[in-house]
Amino acid sequence: MASMLSRFGGWLYQQPYLLICITYMTWALNIVLGRYVAGHFPPVALSFFRWGIAFLILLPFAWPYLKRDWPVIRRHLPILTVLAITGTSAYNTMAYWGLQYTQAINALLTQSTAPLIIAVWAFAMYGDRLTRRQVIGILISLAGVIVILCRGDIEVLRSISFNRGDIWFFAALIIFAFYSTLMKERPAMHPLSFLAFSMGWGTLWLIPLFFWELSTGRTASFDLTNALTLIYVAVFPSIVAYICYNRALELIGPNRVGALYPLIVAFGAAFAIVLLGERPQLFHLVGCALVLGGAVVATRKERAHATGT
Repeated sequence: MASMLSRFGGWLYQQPYLLICITYMTWALNIVLGRYVAGHFPPVALSFFRWGIAFLILLPFAWPYLKRDWPVIRRHLPILTVLAITGTSAYNTMAYWGLQYTQAINALLTQSTAPLIIAVWAFAMYGDRLTRRQVIGILISLAGVIVILCRGDIEVLRSISFNRGDIWFFAALIIFAFYSTLMKERPAMHPLSFLAFSMGWGTLWLIPLFFWELSTGRTASFDLTNALTLIYVAVFPSIVAYICYNRALELIGPNRVGALYPLIVAFGAAFAIVLLGERPQLFHLVGCALVLGGAVVATRKERAHATGT
């Protein structure tokens, strides 16, 4: 994987918007799968196995970098612990918990507020402000999200009910937005060693909760479909997506990364058409056009502001 990452670190590793598209595409499918397996895996077990398996897959490739970066890890253990818990174990466990009690449309609507939550954290922690262009772009994208989720009928919003699952999912989103903003404090270390440490350390923090969940009689159900789902969530939304996401944060900062969050809904709509056989309709086209148009508006910048927030 080291040589692969080296090649990946050439052209693609310098393309933040392409990296974030890869991330959000895999996370869109992860929400669907997370809702699907909610009845087969308790939330802590799903999070525990997801990150534990991802860590074991990544460890052989990350081991040389972990050894090299170990002094950095020891010196910055407090901040790395916070990043490991907020970025992996706490966020995903709470999100999976919420998905047991809510519908996918609720989760996607909630997730669409991520740009604003990240902006609040970025302002509170570092004084970073959204530009007027970013605000306009986010609002356009949110309009597209509503068009897609309501299937072109605004009256659908009246029938949506919220429950404790939505509260859990929103709390998870607040935690992940905090992680996205706090990544500015990540110490200088190889991306594979950072990710492997975050996965392994985050999984260890889940062990007490995992045994508590077992003591309540809630156990995982393993079959071929669930096993394949675990492999997918361990490899793509975890290893691949987090390498891409962390690099995008490094290149363009949390506000611009957050502004693209509505793309998750657009990718979700595309998956519904391709994988679930849903017929393409006008609201798909209009909603996706608004989401993409808003993303373009929010992420455009003058040449004089090349780094941005």
